Amino acid sequence: MKTVKISLNSIDKVKSFVNDITKFDYDFDLVSGRYVIDAKSIMGIFSLDLSKPIDLNIHAEENVEEVLKILSPYIV
Repeated sequence: MKTVKISLNSIDKVKSFVNDITKFDYDFDLVSGRYVIDAKSIMGIFSLDLSKPIDLNIHAEENVEEVLKILSPYIV
């Protein structure tokens, strides 16, 4: 598992982020305080406080670099 900090501070960023990670079969969790939600859920993401960076847990054993390359616009 790899954890990175991401910023999703606009509606367009959230939509493009979800479109990007749904291309992968791995599980992704967003962690904000004590809340953990599925990162592929747009409704779940909008339930979080998006004004500050959020931790993204990537549950992948291989091809993590490929995932990070696609997610680079969101990484803080």
